[in-house]
Amino acid sequence: MTLLDVEAIDGYYGESHIIQDLSLSVDDGEITALLGRNGAGKTSTLRCIAGATPPDVRSGRIQFDGTDITDEPPEDIAVRGISLVPEERRVFSDLTVAENLHLADTVRNKANTLWRDLNFRDEGMSTSDIYEYFPRLNERRSQKAGTLSGGEQQMLAIARALHQSTDLLMLDEPYEGLAPQIIEAVENAIRRISEDGTTILLVEQNALAAMKIADRCYVLDRGRVVFEGPAEELQADQETREKYLGV
Repeated sequence: MTLLDVEAIDGYYGESHIIQDLSLSVDDGEITALLGRNGAGKTSTLRCIAGATPPDVRSGRIQFDGTDITDEPPEDIAVRGISLVPEERRVFSDLTVAENLHLADTVRNKANTLWRDLNFRDEGMSTSDIYEYFPRLNERRSQKAGTLSGGEQQMLAIARALHQSTDLLMLDEPYEGLAPQIIEAVENAIRRISEDGTTILLVEQNALAAMKIADRCYVLDRGRVVFEGPAEELQADQETREKYLGV
């Protein structure tokens, strides 16, 4: 079943036409990778889906779980179950790991109070389950987030998103700046999260690592889709990889 359906959207930064007639779909339960060189439009696509501005979506349609969300504000889209973990992570440095997670509780509860009449689900992943995915966070739950390593901050950012009501987890460059052994830990957690039922849309500059865990891939170039297909097909397509990904 298709969970997310993006139909021919055009996104602009001012008068700059960044996303051009872009269509993609993400099926329930799969890991989809959005790949391309720097400036290809990957992060801008995630921002369009999340309702963040800029960019400004001036045409096309974005449907989530059968509902048109194209013109909804980002806070309403988040309550519907879409969480974006940005490249810069945005953890609260002066709060502990446990306090960062508790803050996600507070935000979720406030949002669900506003949306109660629409019967949105009101439970995110439990803290105990989060600590099973990320044992390092359990070990450091009393430690301030600003003192964590980059990999640990990435884990916390993902954990905070899961602690809210998340059906679609969008990850922007989750491996950026991480040591190989930490990449492996984050990668394993992403696999487990997917296996347990959360759909994932992944933007990653490390195309080889992304292809390894993705079910399906899209390749962007200058805001347009130039490849769509199973990850295995992209791995075997040397011409596309070399031309658009440099690998």
